[in-house]
Amino acid sequence: MPYTVSIVGRPNVGKSTLFNRFTSSNKAITAPLLGTTRDRNYGSCLWNGIEFYVIDTGGYNFDISSDDIIKEINKHILLAIKESDLILFLVDCHDGLTDNDKLFAKLLHKTPKPVLLVANKADNVQYQYTTYEFMQLGFGEPMSICANSGSGTGDLLDEIVKRCGNKCKHDDVENILLPRIAIIGKPNVGKSSLLNLLVGEEKMIVHHHSGTTRDSVDTIYNRYNHKFILVDTAGIRRKSTEKDDIEFYSSLRAIKALETCDVCLYVVDATVGICAQDMILLNLAIKKKKGIVILINKCDLISKENEEFKLLKKKITSKLKTLHFIPVIYVSVLEKKNIYHAVEKALAVYATLSKKFSVKKLNDILLPIIKHNPPFSKHGFEIKIKYITQLPIKGITFAFFCNRSNSIQDSYKHFLENKIRENFEVDGVPIKIVFKNKDNNVIR
Repeated sequence: MPYTVSIVGRPNVGKSTLFNRFTSSNKAITAPLLGTTRDRNYGSCLWNGIEFYVIDTGGYNFDISSDDIIKEINKHILLAIKESDLILFLVDCHDGLTDNDKLFAKLLHKTPKPVLLVANKADNVQYQYTTYEFMQLGFGEPMSICANSGSGTGDLLDEIVKRCGNKCKHDDVENILLPRIAIIGKPNVGKSSLLNLLVGEEKMIVHHHSGTTRDSVDTIYNRYNHKFILVDTAGIRRKSTEKDDIEFYSSLRAIKALETCDVCLYVVDATVGICAQDMILLNLAIKKKKGIVILINKCDLISKENEEFKLLKKKITSKLKTLHFIPVIYVSVLEKKNIYHAVEKALAVYATLSKKFSVKKLNDILLPIIKHNPPFSKHGFEIKIKYITQLPIKGITFAFFCNRSNSIQDSYKHFLENKIRENFEVDGVPIKIVFKNKDNNVIR
């Protein structure tokens, strides 16, 4: 396990801003609102050739009487502390020493882990002089930084690397090459519960309130001879129902997770079914050439013996009429039913994404079908398709070489796609068909 550094402190001291600077990203949402960060957010930092992991956490709140989510945030902060080699205790120069800083310091004094006190927002000489009051916390002289501008963060990174020792000698290239499987869907469909079940620990906060997950969080899954990256995402709503900036940026990060993944595990609530918003997101995944597996979750709430379940399957089949190639798996995260079958299917779809199809097999199977059902030309010209090959580009794209590419109608393209799916295993993967004039290389 590489050296791990957690960033902790009370709310709104700049933990996520520092995390984003360390990881050279904008993975963590930053906003001047209490409880913006909730789950543990993981990233890697590379400094002077040395790499270590960074954990962003929510703000520790001592007023836990009013909100169950605050209790969950606090619990995840303690878990981050437990799995860290070094703790960065962040305080705010603008606010000065607060009672909550003192209470949190008492909590950190109980851990055997080394603590490095960091005074953030020291963006001028006046605030740099005030950092000495934080020495009352019992962690020595704080390091002064400004995470927003980057001032002092180089010295802080030097200090972290100095403490890493040999544990920093870690090559993360293997993880970069791992399949990325993103868990996508609307709010409250069970995405975080699914991730927690798969990794075997409470990695994400689960709550009945919608919008609990805000950041898109990567987790390495390494069980049962399978290794890949699972990405939990915020629930994506329609724009008109987004309540604030945090929800808007959560949705943006979820869409970015969809764009950067290999396979999308799309989760649907069985009690609601597939709606227009789901279809928009599924079509976006197809446009981005992602593999897709649909999970119909909460099937434990619908008995398989009654007409309600049959009606659900009928409605889903009808909704997915144009997306019939996407595998649909009926699961229950609560009862752990069909979950690992879903993982196997997602990995099978990932394998299909990189599949290379034999040119000989493509032509031997498809050319006789085309000869028996030739393309119709509204101009009366005879259209001859002479050769088929797979193009060496991202996603599965087939090129059909012919004499009059501009005369082929879209309906024939759909016909060819259906024939390819009937004769080749391409479940869960969008395929693209292009027509090329053999003589002048015109593509349609």
